[in-house]
Order: sequence, then structure tokens, then C-alpha cells
Amino acid sequence: MEVLQDSVPLTGQADANETAVLKDKFGRVHDYIRISVTDRCPLRCVYCMPKEGLPFFPSDKVLSQDEIVQLVKNFARHGIHSIRLTGGEPLVRTDIVDIVRRIKAIDGIDDVAATTNGLYLPKKAAALKAAGLDRLNISLDTFKADRYKEITRGGNIKQVMAGIQTAADLGYKAIKLNVVLINGENDSEIIDFLKYTLDHRVNVRFIEYMPIGADKAVWKKEYLGLERVFEVCKAAGFKYDPIDSLTGNGPSDNYRIKGAKGSFGLIHPISCNFCESCNRLRITADGYVKACLFWNEEINIRSAIFDDQAFDHLIQKALDNKPENHEMALSQADQIIHKQPTWRHMSQIGG
Repeated sequence: MEVLQDSVPLTGQADANETAVLKDKFGRVHDYIRISVTDRCPLRCVYCMPKEGLPFFPSDKVLSQDEIVQLVKNFARHGIHSIRLTGGEPLVRTDIVDIVRRIKAIDGIDDVAATTNGLYLPKKAAALKAAGLDRLNISLDTFKADRYKEITRGGNIKQVMAGIQTAADLGYKAIKLNVVLINGENDSEIIDFLKYTLDHRVNVRFIEYMPIGADKAVWKKEYLGLERVFEVCKAAGFKYDPIDSLTGNGPSDNYRIKGAKGSFGLIHPISCNFCESCNRLRITADGYVKACLFWNEEINIRSAIFDDQAFDHLIQKALDNKPENHEMALSQADQIIHKQPTWRHMSQIGG
């Protein structure tokens, strides 16, 4: 992938409110930013991208390294301390190590993480850790090679497992495995993922399938509530306790099976809405801020990245427009600015 390295001159200076925290109209403080550094990915996961793929943004539409770094500097002025790099697949960026190094050097940024499919970790995990990457979330919806190839539409699970092992050997602060549960597809493997935590220091996070970029009829058929995980635990005779010692900013309820080295978590945006504590903003690869994952409301901030006053104005506008909850069932659509689910697929948002 060709990556732009254009540098844009600074045109504005920080105003008197430069240390003000970012709050929405419901009083939620935002201290966590997810930045999509690319919409490109070598996989075509069924819940993330249509079977035929998507037309990727041309290189000049994707945020440059300097723009990404300046974005983080802008947010750091407002108390942001945690950054997650997403995609697409962020590790396809040829300059991803430099991006991590420059972000981690910014005053106030104490946590830099990445969400990845794991395919590039065997080659890049060591350099990323040396550059300052603290944590990894790795997408893994199955342990079965044929099923993995089906869900990802062509992926090789051996590469992912090698990437997980490489990261584990390097001693990252935390490794989380993201498992999107799909009814009739991988729900039979819940027990396998739970058993995996017994001997591996990872946090397996079961995630409800969200209706983003998906046909509603198909989604309703494939959606699976996470109470199933507890049912599997009970059937297996596993005793578990809630824990709260995990690092990170995700909305996961976490548990540890008695005697396990690792843990498991539940992320349930559908069955147990977590919006009341939402502390994040998302920046898309083409320079839009999304205050809510689900809704179409988004604001182009790319032209304001190097203008402090304009940037602050647009970010606050996005926060002011942020709904109290995503209401994926649309029961409170009258509270939403544009009353329209996002046109973007998950790969174009960054999750």
C-alpha cells in the first residue's frame, strides 16, 4: 500500500481552553480515541465486508502519517491518554511502526494499542513492541482452519496462530482475542475458546454480532445473545468469578475460570446496551469523526487537523450531536440527528 507522507503547516495555536476535557451533552467524558489508519484488509470477514469486497479509498484520501500524529497531539491537549489504531487492517500500513513510535512519544499518551487480524504479526510484532505498542486485540472467530477460511473468505489460520504466539513470546502487556459469535457458525466453539483461557494468558472476548452493513434478515438469523457463554460454562462445570483488573478501555464484562491463566469477556452492544458509559470517539481512515459507531452522523475534520481552533470546534460539534445510546433497534430514532444507520461497513469504521 502506498502511504502519503505529506506534511501540512500548522496554521493555528491552542486557545485558552486547551486542557478542557471532551464532554458530550450527557456529561460523558471522552478519554479514548480509535483511529482507523486504513480501510484496506486482505480478508473479507462476513460481518465486516461484503463478499465482493469494497472499493478501497485511494491513497490521497487516507490520513497521512503526519496527519495522524497531529490528530493525537490535538486530542492529547484535551486529556486523551489512550489511542487504538484500527483499520481495515492497520498493519498493512508500511509506516505503521513509525506511527506507533511517534504517537507513543506524545506527552500525555500512555497507552497505544492496535486491533489486527494477526496475519502480519509474525513479521511486525517485535518492531511494534519496540516502538511502544502496549496491547493487541487479535480477531479470531474460530480455531478450525476450514471455518476460518469460510468466515474470512480465504484466510489462513496458521498465520494467525503464529502471530498470536509471536506476540505472546514478546510479552505484550495484554493480548485479547476478539470472537464475534455467529449463530450456527462458530457457537459450537465457545467451549474451545473457554478452554483456551485455561493455559494461555489472553482475554477471549465474545462479541455480539452487530447489524452494521448487514442484511437485517440475515443478521437476525445469525445473532446470538451472550448468555450462551454462561450456559456453556455451566454445562462444562466451570466455576468463574468476575474480575476488573484488565487493562484497556473496552466495554467488556470480564471473568476468570477457577485456576485459569487467562480470562474471558463479554461485549454485548445488543442485549445489554453499554452506551451510558461510552468514552470514545472514532476517526475514520478518510478523516471523519464518528461519535457513535452505529449512526450516520459524522463530520469531516481532515481540513482542521492543523488548525487548533477549528479542530476543537468540530470535535465539540460531534460530541454535541452524540446520542445517548445507539438504539440499534431504532426505538429512539427521534433523538438522532440524521435518523439513518451508517452507510459504512465495519471495515470502513474501524470497529
